[in-house]
Amino acid sequence: MTTDGNGNGNGNGNGDGGVRVSVLGLGAMGSALAAALVKAGHTTTVWNRSPGRADGLVALGARPAATAGDAIRAGDLVIVCLLDHASVHEVLDPLSGDLAGRALVNVTTTSPEQSRELAAWADRAGIAHLDGGIMAVPQMIGGPGSSVLYSGSADVFHRYEALFDLWGTSAYFGEDAGLASLYDLALLAGMYVMFAGFVQGAAMVAPAGVSAREFAARAAPWLTAMTGSFQGFAEVIDGGDYTVAGQQSLDFSDLGDILAAGSAQGVGTEPVAMVQELIRRQIEAGHGAEGFARIFESVRRPA
Repeated sequence: MTTDGNGNGNGNGNGDGGVRVSVLGLGAMGSALAAALVKAGHTTTVWNRSPGRADGLVALGARPAATAGDAIRAGDLVIVCLLDHASVHEVLDPLSGDLAGRALVNVTTTSPEQSRELAAWADRAGIAHLDGGIMAVPQMIGGPGSSVLYSGSADVFHRYEALFDLWGTSAYFGEDAGLASLYDLALLAGMYVMFAGFVQGAAMVAPAGVSAREFAARAAPWLTAMTGSFQGFAEVIDGGDYTVAGQQSLDFSDLGDILAAGSAQGVGTEPVAMVQELIRRQIEAGHGAEGFARIFESVRRPA
């Protein structure tokens, strides 16, 4: 590794620090990623379409770039954290020649097919591509609970794994560039349904004068404890036998009382009604005595 006149390393990405990194996109997440790199001593060049977003990072020691092309040419590793798939192509398509021979990591939220399309585009242009799904909010980057899922180029992942670990626990899912995105969106599906269930409950108790804050104090430990059931559900689903002893039956899991209570309180019941519909379909198909995990079949084979 060599250093420049400011003592910044220009390493080769082998985990000894001083990697030349460029970050394109300085929204809340892009800024958090870049800040972690700067603080770790990596030569970090930053660019954002809107001016002014780089000021705080420059104060930390980042190097501003006037254009996306300038940023790309300054780095061996290029991190892209933009609005969406279309904006990624809008920024990168004219600069494929500058990206050739460099490593590109796209952590913009995209669908699995969009991730695979970008990987194919990068391959045609001679760009080593890795897709990333960030399982954290910006404030969590570099702290407990933050993780980033990757798929695509194994070489890029292993070459820069130590750098990626600055953001959170790194997990690699293989050469299929779409797998990280698929896993990311699947995990978010569970999160949003859980959030909707919490909001449903908060709405139900609100007419009784219970604040959302008070409800949250009781909901958080209860829901945390219930996540311990995931492994049991997983074993039943993978085994494909929903008659295994010890499960709560679908007949017993009828949510009619919850729906009635919500209606009586004058609030919407859509989150719970969705689960009730999944249960109802399996009961009507003759599986009421089988375990709750069987609603997996309602989701896997939609009506």
